[in-house]
Amino acid sequence: MSGYAMEPAMPTEIGTQALPPSDRWSTTPVAPAPVCRFENFLGAERAGSLLEYAISRQDDFNAGTVLDPLSGQVSHKGRSSLVLPVTSSVFSAHLADCLPLVQELLGHQAALTQTLTVLTAHGEGGHYGVHTDASRVRDVGTALSAVYYLHRKPRGFEGGQLRLYDTLLGGGGAQPAESYRTIEPEHDTIVFFPAAAFHEVVPSTCPSGRFADHRFTLTTWISDSGSAAPVPDTSPRIWQWLARAAERTRPLTDITRDHDGARPVALPAADPATRLTLPGPRTTP
Repeated sequence: MSGYAMEPAMPTEIGTQALPPSDRWSTTPVAPAPVCRFENFLGAERAGSLLEYAISRQDDFNAGTVLDPLSGQVSHKGRSSLVLPVTSSVFSAHLADCLPLVQELLGHQAALTQTLTVLTAHGEGGHYGVHTDASRVRDVGTALSAVYYLHRKPRGFEGGQLRLYDTLLGGGGAQPAESYRTIEPEHDTIVFFPAAAFHEVVPSTCPSGRFADHRFTLTTWISDSGSAAPVPDTSPRIWQWLARAAERTRPLTDITRDHDGARPVALPAADPATRLTLPGPRTTP
């Protein structure tokens, strides 16, 4: 039998000895980055076909690069992965159809008109250190990053999770916090998050060493092309805070082309017949 009282407890005052009075309290909140994830995004048959395509292009992959935020120089510092720039009208159409729902879930209001896409492969020791995607887009405060995962089953690698860092707000500025959310690289899933969010890919292992056992992604940056007149920034404050923290990771010089060779492609309009939306409110007869 429990030793606790069976009757409902009465409220007890926490005295000042246990909690002394003070005129100070923490003013450095930690805000999680908005994120949403879809499972079974393309379906088993098409996801399998796309994976086999990625494996078949092994000889066309090159070492992934990074862009130094101060000098604008291209290097491999902090990154070990293989990349292949690609385009896909079918995949772009799927992105366009689900983006209204994604933006609603993330509290995102900006116009999105173009994409940059690369296939990536992470094998033994593959990783990508903490970074933002500011070097990939014109306006990091409004752009989205999307990562679609592919791998063989059973999985031939370990690790490779995405860490999406929270944002620490304080001292009139913003910076990445020590806390983060972990996203597992599950086959045929896709995750969307702000391009301004600090994130990393933790190291992976691939015991077989075979390319087919790597961790594959189709990584896309979705942004505004900048061709239209700018509109007032009405995005939620979290997006503005993220952008403020990410700005120092943007190259000081204008970059005319993507450092991994991806090229911008116009995002098609959403198809009303396949556009994904949130279910409406329940009505009573």
